[in-house]
Amino acid sequence: MIIRLATADDAEELLGIYGPYVEHTAITFEYDVPTLEEFRNRIIRISSKYPYLVAEDNGKLIGYAYAGPFRERAAYQWAVETSIYVDRNYRGNGVGRKLHDALSEALRKQGILNMNACVTYTEQDDEYLTKASKRFHEKLGYKLAAHFNKCGKKFDRWYDILWMEKHIGEHK
Repeated sequence: MIIRLATADDAEELLGIYGPYVEHTAITFEYDVPTLEEFRNRIIRISSKYPYLVAEDNGKLIGYAYAGPFRERAAYQWAVETSIYVDRNYRGNGVGRKLHDALSEALRKQGILNMNACVTYTEQDDEYLTKASKRFHEKLGYKLAAHFNKCGKKFDRWYDILWMEKHIGEHK
């Protein structure tokens, strides 16, 4: 497996990874799968300033991770929001961790100090969401920063969101 920078040409394969998360999970609060053009434009926009990485195994894209601005104001320039998606057939094999570690290293080189993750959460696992994302981020060293109750509704159910943070540089 290799980790490399994403290109706009990866959009179709990456959308194939992301689409099932939209259609069958509450991990993302998007209701509709983006069009290929919209998804391609997201890759172009994000990668113009932040790392957008893909995991490739024998020519097949099996996951991706990227960072975007945490907030737009200038004082937030040392913080990002991160996202990681792994092909459902490859989850649990270390792909997400490898993507995260590569993303973290790239962000450090950019002078980023805080990685923030917005994690959908439920007290009781259901067919659309488990606590796996929270556990994954905890294993990577993220700490809970905020818990918002019943913040988003998908599949006719209310879900919480957690903001989790990880400091990757020294705040001087």
